[in-house]
Order: sequence, then C-alpha cells, then structure tokens
Amino acid sequence: MPRLVLTVIGDDRAGLVSALSAVVTDHGGNWEQSQLAELAGKFAGIVVVSVDAEGVADLSAAVQTLDGMLEVTPHPGNEAPSPIPERQRLTLDLLGTDRPGIVREVTSVLSRHDLSIETITTTTREAPMAGGVLFDAQVVVHVPTGSDTAPLRAELEKLAGELFVDIAVA
Repeated sequence: MPRLVLTVIGDDRAGLVSALSAVVTDHGGNWEQSQLAELAGKFAGIVVVSVDAEGVADLSAAVQTLDGMLEVTPHPGNEAPSPIPERQRLTLDLLGTDRPGIVREVTSVLSRHDLSIETITTTTREAPMAGGVLFDAQVVVHVPTGSDTAPLRAELEKLAGELFVDIAVA
C-alpha cells in the first residue's frame, strides 16, 4: 500500500491534529506514524499515512485544503519499510552552556563515523543558580552491529572538552 509523508506547519492552536486526522480518515488514509511538536509558537511535524493506490492523488489534494490552519505538503514514501541491516542504537545525551554551533559540531562527528541519526531532540532552558542558558540534546544513532564504537566515543569525549559540555553515550 502506498505511503505518503506529510510535512505540516501552522500557528499553534487547538484542533490542528484533529482537523488533519479527519481529512486523512475521510479520504481513506491510515495514520501510521508521526512526530509533531509546538516550537516557537508554530505547530510542526511529520506524519506518515498509508492509502490505497487509487486514493493517493485525492488524499494529497485534500490535505492541502487545510490552508489557513496548516500548511501540509505530501511527499511519496516507500510502500514498505526498507530492510534494516542489523544494528545497535547509541543514545547521546548532551548538556552544557548554550552557544551557536553545538549541533553542527556533534553531527559532524557522527557524519565522519558514517552514523545515521534516528532522532534528535534539542531544547534550551534557563540554568538554575548559575544563570545563563543551557543546551540539552538527545541524539539516537544507528551503529552497525559489531562496530567498534571506541573511536566514536573518544572523539565525542574530546569534543565535550572543547565545547565545555557533558556528553554521555549509552
């Protein structure tokens, strides 16, 4: 069954997910997976829906009728999940004083080790007692099973010292 990946964004307000899910259901779609969040006053995310081949065009057109509430862009997805080679997950937890470039530095290390990011979640918050702003991130990466992660861990440890942040790898 064909799948559509819907990217969505709009001004945050009540009823957005309800409106989108109604259009998906009313046009024969099945809501399979999503990651949605309020960020800086906007509600944004990605939704994966499956729909019969005959309904792809109809559903693609229908989700765009939410203009004014949500901007929705449909993208063709894979019909079935790709076979996933055997791999393990590593989770990186990072906490430190916020400054520009932290995401670039960390993801550059991951890229050099040819690692794929499954999820990345970041936030900033006021630092208790010390003042200032803390940057907090959690990154989940896929590592081929049997890979030696020691070089990655060493490079992340070195980077943590350069950035004056704590990076824990589990």
